[in-house]
Amino acid sequence: SEAVSSHIQMAIVVGGGNIWRGTSDRARGIERVTADYMGMLATVINALALQDALEKMGIPTRVQSAIEISKLAEAFIRRRAVRHLEKGRVVIFAGGTGNPFFSTDTAAVLRARESGCEVALKATKVDGVYDSDPKKNAKARRYDRLTYRQLLREELGVMDLTAAAFCLENPVPVIVFDFFREGNLERAAKGEDIGTVIGGDHD
Repeated sequence: SEAVSSHIQMAIVVGGGNIWRGTSDRARGIERVTADYMGMLATVINALALQDALEKMGIPTRVQSAIEISKLAEAFIRRRAVRHLEKGRVVIFAGGTGNPFFSTDTAAVLRARESGCEVALKATKVDGVYDSDPKKNAKARRYDRLTYRQLLREELGVMDLTAAAFCLENPVPVIVFDFFREGNLERAAKGEDIGTVIGGDHD
């Protein structure tokens, strides 16, 4: 709510991994395309829950879905999404890209580019991107800045390779930060020095 009250236009891409993940052990035996569509439906559930929570805080929202589900959400229309943002509404994007085989990482950078966002924020449980798992390696080194070429070459795992390749050809800076530290979302949205900034194509 602090970030929204700062008059920052904000769009959110939600995942569905807490409910269903198409590549999980639970999905084993289910055709990949079907499992991925089930994951898209899970993102709609999360989007509606998030919308309810935000509106109880007095924050106007709109849910737009990449899969048609007109009883619950608007269809994704880029111009309409931009107009909602201009009117101070938080836009919640559900349904991923609407296509199987693509993650919500790809959906996030795609929607950021389509909506004219200045930056994409990737909220995580750690304070940036490390060269190895900091929970397992006390000597893990955190990056302040990374290029997309580094991300692709070193396969650091912060986002899937399809999303990173998209950003390489369609530049949008991504800030990876600790979502669970109070005030971090607002600081990241304001462009303060926080987490790891991923951007550019030169090492």
